[in-house]
Amino acid sequence: MSIVIGIIGIIALIALAWLMSNDKKNINFRAVGIMLAVQLVIAWFMLNTSIGQKVLHGIVNVFNKVLSFGNEGIAFVFGDLAGKNYFFVNVLMMIVFVSALLSILTYLRILPLAIKYIGGAVAKVTGLPKIESFVAVNSMVFGDTTAILSVKSQLHKLTPNRLFIVVTSSLVAVSCSILGAYMQMIPAEFVLVALPINIFSGLILSSMVSPVSKEEDDDIDIKEMIPEKSLFEAIGNGALIGGKTALIVGAMLITYIGLLAMINFVLENLVGMTFQEIVGYVFAPVAYMMGIPASEIVRSGSVMGTKVAANEFVAMLDFMKIIPEMSPKTVGIVSAFLVSFANFSSIGIVLGTVQAINGEQASRLAKVGLKVLFVATMGSVLTGTIVGLFL
Repeated sequence: MSIVIGIIGIIALIALAWLMSNDKKNINFRAVGIMLAVQLVIAWFMLNTSIGQKVLHGIVNVFNKVLSFGNEGIAFVFGDLAGKNYFFVNVLMMIVFVSALLSILTYLRILPLAIKYIGGAVAKVTGLPKIESFVAVNSMVFGDTTAILSVKSQLHKLTPNRLFIVVTSSLVAVSCSILGAYMQMIPAEFVLVALPINIFSGLILSSMVSPVSKEEDDDIDIKEMIPEKSLFEAIGNGALIGGKTALIVGAMLITYIGLLAMINFVLENLVGMTFQEIVGYVFAPVAYMMGIPASEIVRSGSVMGTKVAANEFVAMLDFMKIIPEMSPKTVGIVSAFLVSFANFSSIGIVLGTVQAINGEQASRLAKVGLKVLFVATMGSVLTGTIVGLFL
């Protein structure tokens, strides 16, 4: 029954995107069908086949091995603190190491070339322009702001519909630099499964809401992704960016968790409910349509609502506490939903990035900011729903 509900949920998301479309006649339904089929094949292969399971576990083992190298550096700097349950030390400091590693792979042109050709393959298969496909794939590795900066020379030429797709698809993704942090809070296999599925979730829904044609295309220059002139500069910049990211995440967590505690104090005295309990009921119907068992939809909705209102880290910290009490299906669906940057704070960050490149485009984006967040959240829902079909 949950599979049937999940299928209905996917149809409902597609229908809602169609209703929201500003150019229904030019929706590329062929591309939508192809991308949806690719998502289903990826989820089925990785979650329901023995070969896919071996591949997935192999990737998880590789990530864990890489993270173990980072732990060596953390242990050297923090000593005995590294062996204790300190979030800043054990989780956030891993961002520094992974960010430096990504910077090395970028300088060596391994990641830029991979992203360019994978993005090109996505464009050929789906019929979408290269810029949109490139940013969607790039976002999976470097996150929303870096992906947008990588096409800054083309940003001024983007139509409002193309800009909408670029920004929305970037919000449905996450940065690989913080995957290590995620994998220490929620099951690693669902983090890795959500990554490729997110690419297509963002493109499917945003390209329906704001259709574009492949004629509106530009070439990709990967040189914009490689600002460093030497390997050591790449290592240094990567580490500094990682450290800055870790501090930003830490500052946001202090702020949001503190604000939630204050809001909960007020709400409990006024209405006898916490913020998480209220958003749990708001998101409960969404959780049900994703295929989550009825007995768990309120608690799952609470985590989902917290993620949108605050950020994924705050939601994951809440989710960690209840994972042992939830069914495997719910754990998989909610985990996949959480692996994205679709939240209110990210809209402000992305808007600031676009403003730094082109003020006119930033003004256009500001007018549809809430719509971008809504469609990006729909993308996270689609990813979670598809994962749930195979659990």
